[in-house]
Order: sequence, then C-alpha cells, then structure tokens
Amino acid sequence: MTALFQTALDELAAVLGRIDEARVDEVCRLLAAANKVGTHGLGREGLQMRGFAMRMFHLGMPVGVLGDMTMPPLGTGDVFLTSSGPGETTTILTLMKVAKEAGATVVLLTAEAEGSAAKLADVTLLVPAQTMATDQGLAKTSVLPMGSAFEGALFVLFEVMVLKLKDLLAASPDEMRARHTNME
Repeated sequence: MTALFQTALDELAAVLGRIDEARVDEVCRLLAAANKVGTHGLGREGLQMRGFAMRMFHLGMPVGVLGDMTMPPLGTGDVFLTSSGPGETTTILTLMKVAKEAGATVVLLTAEAEGSAAKLADVTLLVPAQTMATDQGLAKTSVLPMGSAFEGALFVLFEVMVLKLKDLLAASPDEMRARHTNME
C-alpha cells in the first residue's frame, strides 16, 4: 500500500475513532423503533445517505429517500435522518423544520456541533471530519479534498450502523438478501 492510501485510511480511522459510539447506538435504536424513516443528504453526502437507506430497506425497515417519488409523508413516530457536514445547509435546515412541524424526530449527522442544523435537530451524531466548509487555510485537516473525509467517514459509519441495526432487528443475511432487487 502506498503512503497516500495509508494517509487517507489513517485520517478516516482518526475521524471514526472520535465518534461517540453510545450516540451511534442511540441513533440505531431510534431508527429501529421508527414507524418510518425518511432520509436526505445533498451531493456526495446524499449518495452515502442513499446507500444507507438501501441497506435499511434490505433490513426490512420502512424507509424512503427524499426526492424519490415513493417517499412517504413523515409524522409522529417517524424519523427524518439527514446530513449536513458544514451544519449550515439552507435546504437541510428547511427540511428539518418541515419534518419537525410534522411531528417527526430529526436526527442529524454533522461535523459542526455548534452549527444551526445541530441546534435544530432532536438528536445530533457528530462526525468530526473536514468538510467543504473547513477544507482551506488553517482549518484544513485532511489530505482528502473538499468534504471527502466527512463523506468517507459516513460510508464506514453507515456500514457499522447496518451491523448494529441487523442485531437490533434480528435480521438474517438471508432475509436481507431476499429483499435485494432481482431487477438487475
């Protein structure tokens, strides 16, 4: 493995090592108990969120991705899971308000514990990584460009959350595989 690969992996490991696992467990319990889960993220964060939604579907959870025509309405007993690395994304802030007004619990993944989105969320899961808002000058902490450290950490975090949800829901690998599309 080249030094560049090792540097990238070390940076992601450092971010993941600073995530509060008790908070991860809390979020997993909220998701597992939700009547429905709605997910949303923008850009590459949104791609990670869509992948996580797919795995929640494989686990048998009632999940929708905002923007898809099959996204259900959210209300009391539901969770709106969203991501805003910089914590100030106006679209995310607006959607969080809509979800809260409908009675849903808002769970936010962010790198900015003091951002506007964190103050609005019911539950915040801090992913302490460089984002687009902190990728220049003295704030720069990663060799990875722009928000890649945050997005890469989301991917690994979501894979761990799938394992935790699998245990909470007592879902077997065979059940998960049976829910995978056959339209490929």
